[in-house]
Amino acid sequence: MKVALFIPCYVDQFYPQVGMSTVRLLEHFGVEHEFPEAQTCCGQPMANSGCMPEAKPLAEKFVEVFDGYDYVVAPSGSCVSMVRNHYESFFDETDLRANTVRSRTLELSEFLVNVLKVERIEGRFDHQVGLHQSCHGLRELRLSASSEAMTERPGMTKDLLSGLAGISFSQLKREDECCGFGGTFAVAEEAVSCMMGEDRIQDHLEAGTNVLTAGDMSCLMHLDGIIRRRKHDMRVMHFAEILAEAIACVGTPNNL
Repeated sequence: MKVALFIPCYVDQFYPQVGMSTVRLLEHFGVEHEFPEAQTCCGQPMANSGCMPEAKPLAEKFVEVFDGYDYVVAPSGSCVSMVRNHYESFFDETDLRANTVRSRTLELSEFLVNVLKVERIEGRFDHQVGLHQSCHGLRELRLSASSEAMTERPGMTKDLLSGLAGISFSQLKREDECCGFGGTFAVAEEAVSCMMGEDRIQDHLEAGTNVLTAGDMSCLMHLDGIIRRRKHDMRVMHFAEILAEAIACVGTPNNL
C-alpha cells in the first residue's frame, strides 16, 4: 500500500506537532508512507473567498503531486473535503487521473476506520474530552451523524477515542454546532464568528470539558484563541495528538 501524507498549510506552519502525531499513528499501525515535498496548499482559502481562477493551479498541482498513490491521508476534514467535493470545478468529469486522486484522498479517521479497519486503539488518556464536530467533516465527509439528518451513523473520531482507558466525554447541549471559524468568514464577519465561538466554548465549559478536540486544527485554532483570551482552563488538541499521546503509554504496535 503506497500512502502519501498531505499536511495542510496551517498545520505545517502553526501546528507541526499534529503532523508528527499523524506520522506516529501511521507508523504505529505499520503503514509505510511518504511525504511528497512538492506539495502545496490545496487551494481551499482562495476557493472559499470566491477566487476560483487562483485556486485552480493549486488543484492541478495537488493532482500532479499525489498521482500514483493508493491513498492520500490528511489530518484535516476541510482540506480533504475541498479535494473530494470541490475539485470537480477545476477538472473535466472524464479526467481519470484527477478523479482517482480525489477519491483516494482521505481524512485520517476515515483511513484508520475504513481502510485499516481499526476497531480499538490501546492506550490511556485520563481526561474528560469535548469533541467538536467540524462542519466539513460532519456534513461533507459524513464522518459522523448530524443532528438535522436524524439518522444513525458511526462517529469515526469518537469511536477511535472511545477505546482509550481513562477517557470520558462531555455531554454537550449542541454537539454539532458550527464554531464560527469558516475560513475567511472569520475575517469578513469577525464579530459573528467570535460570538459563535464563544457559544461553543460556553457549552464545553458547562459540560466540564478538560480537553477540547476535533479533526480540524483550523476550528481548534479559532476556539483556542477565545480560550486563551478568556483565560479558561481548557486544553486544545487534535484527535491525532490524543491518540499518539495515549498509545505512547502502551507502545504495543498493530492494535487492530
